[in-house]
Amino acid sequence: MDRTDTEAGAQPGAAAQQQAAQAARAARAAWLRVLALAAPDALAQAVGRLGALPAYRLLRKPESGMAMVRGRAGGTGAQFNLGEVSVTRCAVTLEPGVVGVGYVQGRTHAQAEQIAVLDALLQLPDWHARVQADVVAPLAQARTAQGEHKAAVAAQTKVEFYTMVRGED
Repeated sequence: MDRTDTEAGAQPGAAAQQQAAQAARAARAAWLRVLALAAPDALAQAVGRLGALPAYRLLRKPESGMAMVRGRAGGTGAQFNLGEVSVTRCAVTLEPGVVGVGYVQGRTHAQAEQIAVLDALLQLPDWHARVQADVVAPLAQARTAQGEHKAAVAAQTKVEFYTMVRGED
């Protein structure tokens, strides 16, 4: 006889709640990736377009450190230490108690702070749609266009080899 979730002690809707939480984590990871990969000047311009931002408090002021980058041979082999990279992190809190974090490669403290503030704003329903439309979407589009441009430039150097059949038999 099969046991259902309610018979096993799980509450009804627990799976739906877990899926919603997982989707929220994935969405947050996606916007944090876009913000972290944005050029510092492009991010600053996008934040400037938002106008006046709500007051926030630094939980962890921007600080730089090192992180070990690991790799795998062929993407599937054994892990090895590739080297270290500098990383800057920051954490802020907004009035309703929402915490935002920002991590960025390099030592740009202002960018890490801006990312943390935007992360916190994106968690607020009143700000989410506006920040997505005015900041995250344009930065993601710019990143996509930049990637397509690089691919087009690289494609110009592609060499195609072909064999011609000789008439000798």
